[in-house]
Amino acid sequence: MKIHSIKYNFFMNMLLTISSFIFPLITFPYVSRVLGPAPNGKIAFASSIISYFSLLASMGIPSYGIRKIAEVRDNQEQLNQALTELIVINTFFMLLSYILLLFSVLFISNFKRNGILIAIMSIQIMFTTFGVDWFYQGIEQYDYITARNLFFKIIAMVLMFILVHKPQDYLIYAGITVLGNVGSNFLNIIKLRDYAHLNFRASLSLKPHLKPIVTLFLYSAMTVIYTNLDQIMLGFMTDNREVGYYSATIKIENILTSVITSLGAVMLPRITYYLNHNKKGFIELIKKSFNFVFLISVPLAIYFYLEANQVIFVLAGKGYERSGLILQYLIPAIVFVGLSSVTAWQMLIPLKMEKWVLIGAIVGAVFNISINLLIIPIIGGTGAAISTVIAECSVFVTHCIALRKRLCRTVDWQNLSKILIANIGTLIVLVLIYLIDFPMSVITDPNSLKTVFINCLYLGIIYFFIYGLLLLILKEKIVTEVICNIKKRFDH
Repeated sequence: MKIHSIKYNFFMNMLLTISSFIFPLITFPYVSRVLGPAPNGKIAFASSIISYFSLLASMGIPSYGIRKIAEVRDNQEQLNQALTELIVINTFFMLLSYILLLFSVLFISNFKRNGILIAIMSIQIMFTTFGVDWFYQGIEQYDYITARNLFFKIIAMVLMFILVHKPQDYLIYAGITVLGNVGSNFLNIIKLRDYAHLNFRASLSLKPHLKPIVTLFLYSAMTVIYTNLDQIMLGFMTDNREVGYYSATIKIENILTSVITSLGAVMLPRITYYLNHNKKGFIELIKKSFNFVFLISVPLAIYFYLEANQVIFVLAGKGYERSGLILQYLIPAIVFVGLSSVTAWQMLIPLKMEKWVLIGAIVGAVFNISINLLIIPIIGGTGAAISTVIAECSVFVTHCIALRKRLCRTVDWQNLSKILIANIGTLIVLVLIYLIDFPMSVITDPNSLKTVFINCLYLGIIYFFIYGLLLLILKEKIVTEVICNIKKRFDH
């Protein structure tokens, strides 16, 4: 099989990530206006429920599978064996998950009221299991992953505009969402025979997989708790409308974090491979990852904090004004999520230090649940946002404690300081521009979608132009490397 370069894989994964950014930008404003906060709250509630049962069905295999497949991909016999064993384990836990979900819908009143919606969204559990996305990531087939995902996203988007026109269409929207998320996994099943052969008659050795799988499952469980429990607790402690407000901000936060963490998905299989063949290359890749995350996450957090109300108006429309305040409290989380994605997926897991990944998730879950219980009854979605930021920060701090002896060698502190100085400098320049009465807004009608969108774009161009200019002046490594590569292409 052909293994592409990291740059190629990163480009393909970034293309997929950008599509995950663009498609919600197109669909979310439409769905928010057509369905309204309450139906959107129902979908968010059901989606959070399904995420727990999907987690049980996967049992940590997506994380472990990428690493395992990357380790044995050069040996076809070992590759076939590992894939077969992991699918057997995955299928068992999928069936267990469906049984528990059925009992939950039958005996929990909140679940029963949304039974049809939950049933529709549960389809993705089966397709996620048999789609073995982790296998294709392990063998670094990111061009294939990107192409089929884009295909089904486009189909789902077209169907949404054709079929979803009123609040009562929320069940149709849920089905279309499932198609967009996991429809491509059907193609995975068909294409799998091109790369590996399942042999269920062979002597299977399941036990060696169980310890790392269970550890990563517990990590994923804790992570889901402090990322999805917010919406469930809001659903029980407030109402669907408040869940809808919070759901709008979470969608934006998820889009941003997917952009920031896109490099991690590409790096895990390559870093796992480098650990056994090129230790120096491993350290250099980690340094680049920290630089990339810091370079992207900090300015995005600042910009979306400044433009929170306008961004919410553009993406969600009228009726979501409260979401702007919630977004301002939530947005710092993207920095901590980005940094902890490097420490977890590119350091702790490849180094087989899964225990600390789990400990970090437990710490985050404890902070999240405790703070939610205290402040959601008082300030609703704003409290959930505050607890999320504190939880994500605690996870990153825990990872740093575990990696304290390695961080000095794997972090380019000088380059990170340049990025920080560039962000501070950009803010100072914006303040000076404001003080001399330079027009920082072109809004003439605050209720016009067009003018609010233009204002967001206007401030974004000013902010990121100044930021990029300061990075060039400071000779930040990633920006300098990009400029050099562009010059080389023009020279040739």
